[in-house]
Amino acid sequence: MKTPIRVALVKDSQLSESVVDGLGAIRDSHRDHVAADVRASFGDSLDIDEAFRVGHDTEHRWDYLLGHSPSGRVVGLEPHSALDKEVKHVIKKRARSLKHLSEHLKPGVRVSHWYWVASGKVDFTAHEKTTLALFQAGITFVGKQLLVKALPAKAVGTATKGKSKKKR
Repeated sequence: MKTPIRVALVKDSQLSESVVDGLGAIRDSHRDHVAADVRASFGDSLDIDEAFRVGHDTEHRWDYLLGHSPSGRVVGLEPHSALDKEVKHVIKKRARSLKHLSEHLKPGVRVSHWYWVASGKVDFTAHEKTTLALFQAGITFVGKQLLVKALPAKAVGTATKGKSKKKR
C-alpha cells in the first residue's frame, strides 16, 4: 500500500515493519491530541520512540511520525509537557530523531513538519520567546491538539487539477 511513510522509507528499512495504517501506532492516551476531524486524513503512522528504543534507551526520541495523505507528506507529532524546562528536551528529541531517521528515509525525503502538542496544561512563562526558539529549531507548538489549520496544504496541483478557470 502506498501511504506517505511507506513511500518515504528506503526499500530495506527495518522501520517498514512498524508502520501501521491510519493512526494505529498512536497510543490511546495520545489519540485525543489529534483533532477528530483530521484523524482520517492520516494514511499511516509510526511510533519512532519505540522503533528507536533498543540501543538508544537513554536518548531523547520523538514519539510519532504521521503520514498525511492529502499532502503526501510525513509529519512528526510529540505529545509532551508544555513547560519551560521541557523546551530543550523537545528540541533534543527532534535533533536525535533526525539523526536516527537519516538512514531510513529516501534521499531528498524529509519530515515536513514537527508538531509539539501539550500533554497537559500549557505553562510557558515567555510564550513568544518559547515559540521563537521552537521555530528556529524547526518545531511548531500547536497547543493541546493538532488541528487542520496546522497541517500541510494538499500537494501542489491536486486542488486545481483538471479544473478550468471561472468565466467572468
